[in-house]
Amino acid sequence: MTTHPIDNIRNFSIVAHIDHGKSTLADRLIQQTGTVAARDMEEQMLDSMDIERERGITIKAQTVRLDYRAQDGKDYILNLMDTPGHVDFAYEVSRSLAACEGSLLVVDASQGVEAQTLANVYHALDAGHEIVPVLNKVDLPAAEPDRVKEQIEDVIGLDASDAVPISAKTGLNIDLVLEAIVKRLPPPKGDATAPLKALLVDSWYDAYLGVVVLVRIIDGEMRRHQRIKMMGTDAHYEIEKIGVFKPKMLDVEKLGPGEIGFITAQIKQVADTRVGDTITDEKKGCAAALPGFKPAQPVVFCGLFPVDAADFEDLRAAMGRLRLNDASFSYEMESSAALGFGFRCGFLGLLHLEIIQERLSREFDLDLIATAPSVIYHIKLTNGDVLELHNPADMPDVVKIDSIEEPWIKATILTPDEYLGSVLKLCQERRGVQVDLNYVGKRAMVVYELPLNEVVFDFYDRLKSISKGYASFDYQITEYKAGDLVKMSILVNAEPVDALSMLVHRTRADMRGRGMVEKLKELIPPHMFQIPIQAAIGGKIIARETVRALRKDVTAKCYGGDATRKRKLLEKQKEGKKRMRQFGKVEIPQEAFIAALKMDA
Repeated sequence: MTTHPIDNIRNFSIVAHIDHGKSTLADRLIQQTGTVAARDMEEQMLDSMDIERERGITIKAQTVRLDYRAQDGKDYILNLMDTPGHVDFAYEVSRSLAACEGSLLVVDASQGVEAQTLANVYHALDAGHEIVPVLNKVDLPAAEPDRVKEQIEDVIGLDASDAVPISAKTGLNIDLVLEAIVKRLPPPKGDATAPLKALLVDSWYDAYLGVVVLVRIIDGEMRRHQRIKMMGTDAHYEIEKIGVFKPKMLDVEKLGPGEIGFITAQIKQVADTRVGDTITDEKKGCAAALPGFKPAQPVVFCGLFPVDAADFEDLRAAMGRLRLNDASFSYEMESSAALGFGFRCGFLGLLHLEIIQERLSREFDLDLIATAPSVIYHIKLTNGDVLELHNPADMPDVVKIDSIEEPWIKATILTPDEYLGSVLKLCQERRGVQVDLNYVGKRAMVVYELPLNEVVFDFYDRLKSISKGYASFDYQITEYKAGDLVKMSILVNAEPVDALSMLVHRTRADMRGRGMVEKLKELIPPHMFQIPIQAAIGGKIIARETVRALRKDVTAKCYGGDATRKRKLLEKQKEGKKRMRQFGKVEIPQEAFIAALKMDA
């Protein structure tokens, strides 16, 4: 394969809100350029994971190389990156955008601009991209292309007068999209004679090849058997296999500037390949490394424990394997009195948590319990030290604490007008502070500052239910602010249950505590003695429920005689119950934990 002139290469990504048709457009582009034979073509060609196909979402950014002969008769190479649209996977988006020069902005012609559309466009603009607006689903009866063009101009400030109207489903105007990519997006810049400089865009583990590294060549050339060096980790390797994706792997001899491809080099662990690192030649290295990416910061933490303690080693192995493919997922071991041994895991958001949980149960056949999700708190101690608290059970003594700071986010919510009241009420309930409210066409755009721990619980589900699924939501973490936060413990038969303890705002503690004890009262089966369930802040009980004891009728065999005989038997039973309560163990079934942790706020 010959190296193409750099002017005939286009690297672009597709950005859009969830469900606006990114993956379907990618399918049509693959089909139109004949990259995949018609018999091998399938829906959502680039979504390779089962979960991606079932949920209809993209989780991992995928790349594919298309060969296209334009109307001017020139042959072009188009490197397409299909990116996720969901807020939790924004780090995948930013990595993909760094490897491209332009983006197709896909907007649904019936739905218009949504919260994630904005977020992803700003990512693309920050990366210095040229943007081509594409209006998808123009074949729908509800499509209003003119209104949506206006919206793109008003809200995003992009000129949408020559937006390409398409239907990714039927294949309408796909040829115009290809022409727009070639004509309107800039070619990459690079010098083939300079020392090798390549960006490490992504890496994943393949059972046969070891670690596969996705690279974007900036300067120089990369060829087989070349000795390379990772500048960040100072690791040295020899390239064994080099190639491009058409979506299947295709080997090539070398990659030149502007090209995107993959290499394998007997790398054992994905942890050795830091995303955003610069790859250069071992001997003739480039002078300065590329700026790279900020490492993905986990935002939400929760404990994952196996239902059967014997599965612990399997869980450890499964997490190690998932970590190979998802560098943003972090975990460390922890133990809990109620749940035994497990792991404290960090995620980028609730969807990320859900996907990891589902992959663990599906791909590795594990039954898991997840504790209530929590965020990272900063605890300032009276001696001036600052601690990061991931798990409410590890909170230091209240006397030593000066203040507790919690993370706040800036949330952008787009909602149809009729649900605006309910959305505002939900944000107020969650201690939100309104920053902005204006209208985008017929929809309201609300910007709120909210504490993250109120959002991780069930905010997204509540927002979807009150807006019948029409509201869209995007957020970014802004700062840490001090708050009046207290640790709420749940006591069962005067024993604290660490898996159920949580940090809550003082004003909401009563409500949360009452909700939790009422739920547990239904879930804990009756024992031979009565069980008090209490919610407490420090030594102060704020809510209590009692599970009634099972009673045996000890007076059943007592026929006739004096009333004192009955009383004597009942007193004896009472003494026995008191002793049982003192020494009895309360068995809390696993289902009770799972149901209590899913509690609606």
